[in-house]
Amino acid sequence: MASDTEDGGEVQPTETTTDDSSPSTMAEKEEQLVSSGMEIVKAGNGNAQETGSSLSLNYEEARALLGRLEFQKGNVEAALCVFDGIDLQAAIQRFQPSLSDKMPPKKGQTKSESGIENPATLVLEAIYLKSLSLQKLGKSTEAANQCKSVLDSVESMFQNGPPDIEQKLQETINKSVELLPEAWKQAGSHQDALASYRRGLLSQWNLDDECCTRIQKRFAAFLLYSCVEGSPPSSGSQVEGSFVPKNNVEEAILLLMVVLKKWYQGKTHWDPSVMEHLTYALSLCDQPSLLAKNLEEVLPGIYPRTERWYTLSLCYYAVGQKEAALNFLRKSLNKHENPNDIMALLLATKICSEERHLASEGVEYARRAIKLSESSDVHLKSVGLHFLGNCLGKKSKTVSSDHQRSLLQNETLKSFSESIALDRHNPDLIFDMGVEYAEQRNMNAALRCAKEYIDATGGSVSKGWRLLALVLSAQQRYPEAEVATNAALDETAKLDQGSLLSLKAKLKVAQSSPMEAVEAYRALLALVQAQKNSSGSSKTDAEGQNDSVSEFEIWQGLANLYSSLSIWRDAEICLQKARALKSYSAATMHAEGYMLEARDQNKEALAAYVNAFSIELEHVPSKVAIGALLCKQGSRYLPAARCFLSDALRIEPTNRMAWLHLGKVHKNDGRINDAADCFQAAVMLEESDPVESFRSLA
Repeated sequence: MASDTEDGGEVQPTETTTDDSSPSTMAEKEEQLVSSGMEIVKAGNGNAQETGSSLSLNYEEARALLGRLEFQKGNVEAALCVFDGIDLQAAIQRFQPSLSDKMPPKKGQTKSESGIENPATLVLEAIYLKSLSLQKLGKSTEAANQCKSVLDSVESMFQNGPPDIEQKLQETINKSVELLPEAWKQAGSHQDALASYRRGLLSQWNLDDECCTRIQKRFAAFLLYSCVEGSPPSSGSQVEGSFVPKNNVEEAILLLMVVLKKWYQGKTHWDPSVMEHLTYALSLCDQPSLLAKNLEEVLPGIYPRTERWYTLSLCYYAVGQKEAALNFLRKSLNKHENPNDIMALLLATKICSEERHLASEGVEYARRAIKLSESSDVHLKSVGLHFLGNCLGKKSKTVSSDHQRSLLQNETLKSFSESIALDRHNPDLIFDMGVEYAEQRNMNAALRCAKEYIDATGGSVSKGWRLLALVLSAQQRYPEAEVATNAALDETAKLDQGSLLSLKAKLKVAQSSPMEAVEAYRALLALVQAQKNSSGSSKTDAEGQNDSVSEFEIWQGLANLYSSLSIWRDAEICLQKARALKSYSAATMHAEGYMLEARDQNKEALAAYVNAFSIELEHVPSKVAIGALLCKQGSRYLPAARCFLSDALRIEPTNRMAWLHLGKVHKNDGRINDAADCFQAAVMLEESDPVESFRSLA
């Protein structure tokens, strides 16, 4: 042990050796370290009379200083041995009365320059370093408890918050507030971590912007990825009228929005992970429009332009704004930007594959993507071939030449086959190929694909059952189609049965069971009402997602059913219900024209058909009805009738009624051979006509 010299001279620490003369117990070693440390510190500070101050180190202060030195050297275990002897509560009680009588620095010196540290600051820092040491040694629970004691002590010392305190103490507070939730997380005590994050952000710690921002980002990540659902913040900690998040995701979004606002105001540095977390959180909430808004507010130069455009296109596509999404991709894929971005090319192809008028553009994007992925990624090549097949199928429906249509249909099937060869376990490929076979009236191949799809998905996806039922109905196997529909109703959830019940109603009509069809429509109305109640939607015509059916479609189907039965009063009531939901609809105007024509009001019926055609330029039933009605008006109207019917067949080459009426036009015009070909096509199509268009599956 070191001792003071009699003449008050310089203190020399006694060396600690590892031979037999060393203290034999840990307690003795600890006392030796502390005693040595007290003398070293006294020697370093010099003579008390020379400084004009009364300097004396008590037991806790000496341990705090020596422990800090050991920690800075990396001797974590030795530092912990020293820190263990500090009684925090006793020290705080001793320091608290003198906090208001802080020793002022010498004239012309700041606190940091004078070399004097407040005793309370020394001890609090020591306990913080002790918790840090415990954390480094894997004792996370003990570390969290020690860190919590620091914050509890600060709160007891400063009842009204810690304003106007020295910088060293503020740094210790900041570090402790940051450390506490991290220690609880490492200890696996997630609820304590949650409470510590909220305490750190809601208590008056005078945290600087950077420290507060770090805590907010970590807390947001914890809320999103910890898989622990915490209770919402207590209402007592909220300002009246402020937003109170209901769950983890909402609270995380709120925190991330606050961080973004700080960045916009220049209070913190940009961190790309904030947008990554926000993207994930808003995706969970199905709010891509809000994500797009925040992306657009980020200043230029933060994100590469093409990366921002691609993300924005994803956001707009998710909310159904396909044209806006495609415009961003067109900019990104420009030859002066990033024309070889495979993901952007595939997304552009997917968007184009869903719209006929964009099919040709989609074909070009798909071929570029396939070429780029030829030698790098088999999966992406398969996806590109899949989308290429979809685009070619859409494009085949826009050409007027039968030869060109046949070539495109063959290319479509070839693309699907090549894609399946690369990815045999993709059921969506099998489904799309089945739909293409069905539209080309290859029912045996379509039936095989439908069964394969049902096997691949375990019968859990209703569109596979619908394809099977429609193919069976096209083969005039109505009872079997109804069995398939009933099986699908048993396999799917109640709220996902809309399209299946609609199909069942049409199968009943095909089997001359109109009253049973009406019952199916009634069940469908009840289902739609249940869907609205479950979603809390106030919209009366809320189009459901996936395979659901809108209320408008149900009333329209009932109106068509009653019209076919010549029950005009009920048909008119249903039509009024449909009009109330959608004022301007081609289907409604067409149904009205059908009823007028059935009552021999041909002039009014023609006006209704023309109105339907004006609302939707490619509405095939209206074009067919106009052509059929004009055909009855005499030879002078035959060219116009032929024009409407030919245009209908351009859009839908498998429409048997268009072929039938076109045959009548040719017959009345004296073209017997052309009429015979049209009648033959109509008969062949009637033998393979489903109760519902295969296009409804797309």
